[in-house]
Amino acid sequence: MLDAILWGVIQGLTEFLPISSSGHLVLIPELLGREGPDLATSAMLHLGTLAAVIVYYRNDLVRMARFDRPARKMITLLVIGTIPAVILGLAFESRLDQLNENPKAVAAMLIVTGVVLLSTMLIRFGDRRADDLAAKDAVLIGLAQSAALIPGISRSGMTISAGLGRGMEPVEAARFGFLLGIPAIAGAGLLSAGRAVSDGTGITAAIVVGTVVAGLIGYLAIALLIRALQRVGLGPFGLYCVTIGAVALAVL
Repeated sequence: MLDAILWGVIQGLTEFLPISSSGHLVLIPELLGREGPDLATSAMLHLGTLAAVIVYYRNDLVRMARFDRPARKMITLLVIGTIPAVILGLAFESRLDQLNENPKAVAAMLIVTGVVLLSTMLIRFGDRRADDLAAKDAVLIGLAQSAALIPGISRSGMTISAGLGRGMEPVEAARFGFLLGIPAIAGAGLLSAGRAVSDGTGITAAIVVGTVVAGLIGYLAIALLIRALQRVGLGPFGLYCVTIGAVALAVL
Protein backbone atom coordinates (compact mmCIF):
# COMPACT_ATOMS: atom_id res chain seq x y z
CA MET A 1 0.00 0.00 0.00
CA LEU A 2 2.76 2.46 0.95
CA ASP A 3 4.61 1.75 -2.29
CA ALA A 4 1.46 2.43 -4.34
CA ILE A 5 0.92 5.72 -2.51
CA LEU A 6 4.56 6.68 -3.07
CA TRP A 7 4.32 5.99 -6.81
CA GLY A 8 1.01 7.88 -6.89
CA VAL A 9 2.59 10.96 -5.33
CA ILE A 10 5.59 10.80 -7.68
CA GLN A 11 3.43 10.27 -10.78
CA GLY A 12 0.99 13.02 -9.81
CA LEU A 13 3.73 15.58 -9.19
CA THR A 14 6.09 14.76 -12.00
CA GLU A 15 3.54 14.18 -14.77
CA PHE A 16 2.59 17.85 -14.72
CA LEU A 17 5.49 19.67 -13.11
CA PRO A 18 8.17 19.95 -15.83
CA ILE A 19 10.56 17.51 -14.19
CA SER A 20 9.81 14.23 -16.06
CA SER A 21 7.61 11.52 -14.57
CA SER A 22 9.39 8.81 -16.59
CA GLY A 23 12.74 10.00 -15.32
CA HIS A 24 11.69 10.00 -11.68
CA LEU A 25 9.99 6.61 -11.91
CA VAL A 26 13.31 5.19 -13.17
CA LEU A 27 15.72 7.08 -10.93
CA ILE A 28 13.90 7.09 -7.59
CA PRO A 29 13.58 3.28 -7.38
CA GLU A 30 17.28 3.01 -8.32
CA LEU A 31 18.30 5.54 -5.67
CA LEU A 32 16.11 3.86 -3.04
CA GLY A 33 17.21 0.36 -4.03
CA ARG A 34 13.69 -0.92 -4.61
CA GLU A 35 11.47 -2.11 -7.45
CA GLY A 36 9.55 0.52 -9.39
CA PRO A 37 5.82 0.28 -10.19
CA ASP A 38 4.69 -2.75 -12.20
CA LEU A 39 2.69 -2.48 -15.43
CA ALA A 40 -0.72 -2.55 -13.75
CA THR A 41 0.30 0.16 -11.32
CA SER A 42 1.83 2.26 -14.10
CA ALA A 43 -1.35 1.97 -16.17
CA MET A 44 -3.61 3.00 -13.32
CA LEU A 45 -1.36 5.87 -12.26
CA HIS A 46 -1.54 7.26 -15.80
CA LEU A 47 -5.32 7.03 -15.69
CA GLY A 48 -5.28 8.91 -12.37
CA THR A 49 -3.29 11.79 -13.85
CA LEU A 50 -5.47 11.68 -16.97
CA ALA A 51 -8.50 12.28 -14.76
CA ALA A 52 -6.68 15.20 -13.11
CA VAL A 53 -5.99 17.07 -16.35
CA ILE A 54 -9.50 16.37 -17.68
CA VAL A 55 -11.07 17.80 -14.53
CA TYR A 56 -8.74 20.82 -14.45
CA TYR A 57 -9.40 21.73 -18.09
CA ARG A 58 -13.01 20.53 -18.15
CA ASN A 59 -14.31 23.89 -19.37
CA ASP A 60 -12.03 23.74 -22.42
CA LEU A 61 -13.17 20.21 -23.16
CA VAL A 62 -16.83 21.22 -22.86
CA ARG A 63 -16.24 24.08 -25.30
CA MET A 64 -14.56 21.72 -27.75
CA ALA A 65 -17.52 19.34 -27.45
CA ARG A 66 -19.74 22.06 -28.94
CA PHE A 67 -17.83 21.55 -32.20
CA ASP A 68 -18.35 25.10 -33.39
CA ARG A 69 -15.73 26.86 -35.52
CA PRO A 70 -13.30 27.76 -32.68
CA ALA A 71 -13.72 24.25 -31.25
CA ARG A 72 -12.97 22.63 -34.60
CA LYS A 73 -9.83 24.73 -34.95
CA MET A 74 -8.59 23.72 -31.49
CA ILE A 75 -9.35 20.05 -32.11
CA THR A 76 -7.51 20.23 -35.43
CA LEU A 77 -4.46 21.81 -33.77
CA LEU A 78 -4.43 19.11 -31.08
CA VAL A 79 -4.69 16.34 -33.66
CA ILE A 80 -1.83 17.86 -35.68
CA GLY A 81 0.26 18.23 -32.53
CA THR A 82 -0.36 14.61 -31.51
CA ILE A 83 0.75 13.05 -34.81
CA PRO A 84 4.55 13.42 -34.30
CA ALA A 85 4.52 11.53 -30.99
CA VAL A 86 2.40 8.73 -32.47
CA ILE A 87 4.66 8.28 -35.48
CA LEU A 88 7.93 8.47 -33.56
CA GLY A 89 6.61 6.37 -30.69
CA LEU A 90 5.66 3.53 -33.02
CA ALA A 91 8.92 3.80 -34.96
CA PHE A 92 11.23 3.72 -31.95
CA GLU A 93 9.19 1.86 -29.31
CA SER A 94 11.73 -0.90 -28.67
CA ARG A 95 14.69 1.47 -28.42
CA LEU A 96 12.80 3.78 -26.08
CA ASP A 97 11.89 0.84 -23.82
CA GLN A 98 15.58 -0.05 -23.59
CA LEU A 99 16.40 3.42 -22.24
CA ASN A 100 14.21 2.73 -19.20
CA GLU A 101 16.79 0.13 -18.22
CA ASN A 102 19.67 2.62 -18.34
CA PRO A 103 19.44 4.95 -15.30
CA LYS A 104 22.55 6.91 -16.28
CA ALA A 105 21.07 7.73 -19.68
CA VAL A 106 17.84 8.79 -17.98
CA ALA A 107 19.78 11.02 -15.59
CA ALA A 108 21.60 12.61 -18.54
CA MET A 109 18.27 13.31 -20.26
CA LEU A 110 16.98 14.91 -17.06
CA ILE A 111 19.91 17.31 -17.26
CA VAL A 112 18.94 18.04 -20.87
CA THR A 113 15.43 18.85 -19.67
CA GLY A 114 16.90 21.21 -17.08
CA VAL A 115 19.01 23.03 -19.66
CA VAL A 116 15.97 23.54 -21.91
CA LEU A 117 13.93 24.89 -19.00
CA LEU A 118 16.72 27.23 -17.93
CA SER A 119 17.02 28.52 -21.50
CA THR A 120 13.45 29.82 -21.33
CA MET A 121 14.73 32.48 -18.93
CA LEU A 122 16.31 34.11 -22.00
CA ILE A 123 12.99 34.23 -23.89
CA ARG A 124 10.92 37.36 -23.93
CA PHE A 125 7.40 36.03 -23.41
CA GLY A 126 4.74 36.88 -25.95
CA ASP A 127 0.99 37.26 -25.59
CA ARG A 128 -0.30 34.68 -28.08
CA ARG A 129 -3.14 32.47 -26.91
CA ALA A 130 -3.77 28.85 -27.81
CA ASP A 131 -6.58 30.03 -30.09
CA ASP A 132 -4.04 32.10 -32.06
CA LEU A 133 -1.87 29.15 -33.04
CA ALA A 134 -1.48 27.93 -36.60
CA ALA A 135 -0.79 24.44 -37.92
CA LYS A 136 2.96 25.15 -38.02
CA ASP A 137 2.92 26.01 -34.32
CA ALA A 138 1.06 22.81 -33.50
CA VAL A 139 3.61 20.75 -35.45
CA LEU A 140 6.55 22.34 -33.64
CA ILE A 141 4.97 21.95 -30.20
CA GLY A 142 4.01 18.38 -31.14
CA LEU A 143 7.61 17.63 -32.08
CA ALA A 144 8.69 19.01 -28.71
CA GLN A 145 6.19 16.69 -27.03
CA SER A 146 7.54 13.72 -28.98
CA ALA A 147 10.97 14.35 -27.44
CA ALA A 148 9.41 13.35 -24.11
CA LEU A 149 9.13 9.79 -25.39
CA ILE A 150 12.74 9.62 -24.19
CA PRO A 151 12.77 8.82 -20.44
CA GLY A 152 14.06 11.82 -18.51
CA ILE A 153 12.69 14.39 -20.97
CA SER A 154 9.69 16.21 -19.51
CA ARG A 155 6.61 16.33 -21.72
CA SER A 156 5.13 19.38 -20.02
CA GLY A 157 8.53 21.07 -19.92
CA MET A 158 9.11 20.57 -23.64
CA THR A 159 5.63 21.64 -24.76
CA ILE A 160 5.56 24.74 -22.56
CA SER A 161 9.08 25.71 -23.61
CA ALA A 162 8.14 25.27 -27.27
CA GLY A 163 5.00 27.32 -26.74
CA LEU A 164 7.03 30.11 -25.15
CA GLY A 165 9.39 29.95 -28.12
CA ARG A 166 6.39 30.47 -30.40
CA GLY A 167 5.48 33.67 -28.59
CA MET A 168 2.78 32.30 -26.32
CA GLU A 169 1.81 33.72 -22.96
CA PRO A 170 3.09 31.27 -20.29
CA VAL A 171 -0.27 30.17 -18.89
CA GLU A 172 -1.61 29.71 -22.42
CA ALA A 173 1.46 27.66 -23.34
CA ALA A 174 0.70 25.41 -20.38
CA ARG A 175 -2.97 25.20 -21.32
CA PHE A 176 -2.24 24.07 -24.86
CA GLY A 177 0.51 21.73 -23.68
CA PHE A 178 -1.74 20.02 -21.16
CA LEU A 179 -4.64 19.68 -23.61
CA LEU A 180 -2.15 18.22 -26.08
CA GLY A 181 -0.99 15.86 -23.36
CA ILE A 182 -4.42 14.28 -22.85
CA PRO A 183 -4.09 11.87 -25.81
CA ALA A 184 -0.47 11.15 -24.85
CA ILE A 185 -1.30 10.35 -21.23
CA ALA A 186 -4.32 8.27 -22.28
CA GLY A 187 -2.19 6.39 -24.81
CA ALA A 188 0.52 5.63 -22.26
CA GLY A 189 -2.06 4.40 -19.78
CA LEU A 190 -3.86 2.20 -22.30
CA LEU A 191 -0.56 0.78 -23.58
CA SER A 192 0.53 -0.16 -20.06
CA ALA A 193 -2.93 -1.56 -19.33
CA GLY A 194 -2.78 -3.74 -22.43
CA ARG A 195 0.60 -5.12 -21.44
CA ALA A 196 -0.60 -5.71 -17.87
CA VAL A 197 -3.62 -7.68 -19.12
CA SER A 198 -1.44 -9.80 -21.40
CA ASP A 199 0.86 -10.51 -18.45
CA GLY A 200 -2.08 -11.47 -16.26
CA THR A 201 -1.41 -8.67 -13.75
CA GLY A 202 -4.41 -7.84 -11.57
CA ILE A 203 -5.67 -4.59 -10.05
CA THR A 204 -5.39 -4.53 -6.27
CA ALA A 205 -6.85 -2.20 -3.65
CA ALA A 206 -3.40 -0.66 -3.14
CA ILE A 207 -3.19 0.22 -6.84
CA VAL A 208 -6.61 1.88 -6.69
CA VAL A 209 -5.46 3.97 -3.72
CA GLY A 210 -2.30 4.94 -5.59
CA THR A 211 -4.40 5.96 -8.59
CA VAL A 212 -6.59 8.24 -6.47
CA VAL A 213 -3.48 9.77 -4.93
CA ALA A 214 -1.99 10.34 -8.40
CA GLY A 215 -5.17 12.10 -9.51
CA LEU A 216 -5.41 14.37 -6.48
CA ILE A 217 -1.71 15.25 -6.45
CA GLY A 218 -1.78 15.73 -10.22
CA TYR A 219 -4.59 18.29 -9.98
CA LEU A 220 -2.67 20.22 -7.33
CA ALA A 221 0.52 19.99 -9.42
CA ILE A 222 -1.20 21.64 -12.40
CA ALA A 223 -2.44 24.46 -10.18
CA LEU A 224 1.05 24.84 -8.68
CA LEU A 225 2.70 25.01 -12.09
CA ILE A 226 0.23 27.61 -13.37
CA ARG A 227 1.00 29.80 -10.35
CA ALA A 228 4.75 29.24 -10.74
CA LEU A 229 4.62 30.22 -14.41
CA GLN A 230 2.98 33.50 -13.45
CA ARG A 231 5.53 34.26 -10.73
CA VAL A 232 8.91 32.66 -11.43
CA GLY A 233 8.76 30.85 -14.78
CA LEU A 234 10.45 27.53 -15.52
CA GLY A 235 13.92 28.42 -14.24
CA PRO A 236 13.62 26.84 -10.76
CA PHE A 237 12.38 23.58 -12.28
CA GLY A 238 15.32 23.62 -14.67
CA LEU A 239 17.76 24.03 -11.79
CA TYR A 240 16.09 21.14 -9.99
CA CYS A 241 16.37 18.86 -13.03
CA VAL A 242 20.05 19.64 -13.57
CA THR A 243 20.79 19.05 -9.87
CA ILE A 244 18.91 15.75 -9.58
CA GLY A 245 20.33 14.50 -12.88
CA ALA A 246 23.88 15.33 -11.82
CA VAL A 247 23.43 13.68 -8.42
CA ALA A 248 22.00 10.55 -10.05
CA LEU A 249 24.94 10.38 -12.49
CA ALA A 250 27.36 10.65 -9.60
CA VAL A 251 25.64 8.10 -7.37
CA LEU A 252 24.37 5.40 -9.73
